[in-house]
Amino acid sequence: MSVTRAPGTASSLQLCRIMRPDDANIVGNVHGGIILKMIEEAGCIVSTRHCNTQNGDRCLAALVRVEKTEFLYPVFIGEVAHVTADITYTSKHSLEVQVKVMAENILTGAKKLANKAALWYVPCSLQNVDKITEVPPIKYASEEKEEEGRKRYEAQKMERLETKAKIEEVVPPPPSPEQHTVGFSQSSLIHLVGPSDCTLHDYVHGGVTMKLMDEVAGIVAARHCNTNIVTASVDAINFHRKIKKGCVVTVTGRLTFVSNKSMEIEVLVDASSLVQEDKGKYRAVSAFFTFISLDKENKPLPVPPLKIDGEEEQRRFEEGKARYLQSKAKRLADKDRQQ
Repeated sequence: MSVTRAPGTASSLQLCRIMRPDDANIVGNVHGGIILKMIEEAGCIVSTRHCNTQNGDRCLAALVRVEKTEFLYPVFIGEVAHVTADITYTSKHSLEVQVKVMAENILTGAKKLANKAALWYVPCSLQNVDKITEVPPIKYASEEKEEEGRKRYEAQKMERLETKAKIEEVVPPPPSPEQHTVGFSQSSLIHLVGPSDCTLHDYVHGGVTMKLMDEVAGIVAARHCNTNIVTASVDAINFHRKIKKGCVVTVTGRLTFVSNKSMEIEVLVDASSLVQEDKGKYRAVSAFFTFISLDKENKPLPVPPLKIDGEEEQRRFEEGKARYLQSKAKRLADKDRQQ
């Protein structure tokens, strides 16, 4: 992987890497988790560089939230991913990074915008991980741009608080569940956090967590459809608490809503210390992933309906439907504006 920084600035960065067979599924589509990990790496580098341009404590940028991420086109083995990260807003203790992923076919030279995302980071002191240092301000192209960034900052701050207040327990699936029910496809991965997963603070990289979440969501989608599936989008990912080296993380995915051609999967990450059992398990990260089913020509296939059982599943289904309709309306509005 190569890293390029725009001359004379610490607020822009580009990563480049060719996609290898171990980055993809059996039909050659690069896993969404690989793309998310690259996006987070670029965001972390540009944020950490920027926050260390001033005198004071040396710090490392920690991911606290990823806004809705769109997977516009699939990326394939052999293509080169160009990941561009730019700091677009700074508050006193946080910064927003906008990231775009261009996929290049190096045989034809053709390029396409594959992904775009917005991430929020806070700088943590290397001397004391619980100390949040101040963020150097950036220069904005106009007052309007600064005001737009401030509104995004206030909105994500409110949403993070709302999400933290709605933490739910994970209910294990019933024995021998019926096909196409929530319990039938519900899946979990258990992962022991090692040194290679962690930052200089010995806490897990946000990209590592997102990759595990995408893997679990993919298993859920594949079990429900029994076809080739790909990540279509990720709703806001909220990082509630840090995960330290040596912890055991349990990543659980369950279907919440199914439309004709897409599936919404709630993914929950719980962590617990392997040696300090008295501290108990806690919710570290939560998000909603959307997957679609594809045929051999990478064209969308119909998704089997989800069989609902009980009031809780019905409530989650209705909430998922509301998110789906809101997202669909936003896409149509964006399309109309571009025309």
